[in-house]
Amino acid sequence: MKIIRDTSFMASEDGGAAVAIGNFDGVHLGHQAVIDLTRSEATRLGCPLGVMTFEPHPRQFFAPDAPPFRLMNDQARANRLEKVGVERLYELNFGAALAELSAEEFARDIIKGALNLRHVVVGADFCFGKGRSGNVADLQRFGTDFDFGVTVVELVKDAKSEFSSTNIRQALTDGRPGDAARMLGHWHRMEGEVIRGDQRGRDLGFPTANMSINGLHPPKFGVYAVEVDVIDGPHAGQYIGAASMGVRPMFGENLPNLETFIFDFKGDLYGTNLSVALVEYLRPEEKFDSLDALITQMDADCAKARDILQAQP
Repeated sequence: MKIIRDTSFMASEDGGAAVAIGNFDGVHLGHQAVIDLTRSEATRLGCPLGVMTFEPHPRQFFAPDAPPFRLMNDQARANRLEKVGVERLYELNFGAALAELSAEEFARDIIKGALNLRHVVVGADFCFGKGRSGNVADLQRFGTDFDFGVTVVELVKDAKSEFSSTNIRQALTDGRPGDAARMLGHWHRMEGEVIRGDQRGRDLGFPTANMSINGLHPPKFGVYAVEVDVIDGPHAGQYIGAASMGVRPMFGENLPNLETFIFDFKGDLYGTNLSVALVEYLRPEEKFDSLDALITQMDADCAKARDILQAQP
């Protein structure tokens, strides 16, 4: 997959795609339905399959002090989009210049002018342009005016709920990773670089790979059964383990992070990138009376997590 961030230096062959437009936070089943329809158009037109998204997320631009809400960072989103077959990712810089474009200017100058797109696919709730002034009817009209096709996709749902990033965030907040996975079509994953921590886990006999969750929506704090992909480095591969999400109340006040203990693993992971899938919520964070009590509980957590993960298909 090719990522295009600056259209000023874009090669002509990188334009002319059929493109799904949106933020694609989580790349959930609703997003995948939009991409699948875009794939059909790309095949029909004989052009690349693309996605147009924005970085930073427009919500971050307009409300920079709002609590973290993203389900995935830009790299995790790119990884997921590549897995579903996207060939061109137009990751447009969302700043004041883009935010000030009217709906017509966005259609004329970006969709047609900068990217020369042949077809765009959007969800039924899609809004665009300054102040979210444009809707899908406007986009269809501009498609006729500026010579690009438009497909509008109805929102995807099942008997329980609509598949949306908002509903997925709520499921994770409630400690329901299985419900989040039902809407995502895959386990919710936290991706990032392994950073150095206080190495308390190693002293307790449970060495952990620590990752920052800064900027991401925090799932319910507590202990999870997890699947782990080591993405790069000499230990690249798939593993299982138990992870603690939260502020580590046994050891004072700390920034929230994710600490993952990988079962039956020996090696140095500092500086490598992990993708940690939340499979099942085991228990909330606790402050124990002693380190021995904590170790006893960690042994029980790991045994329970191993049983759950080994029973996965």
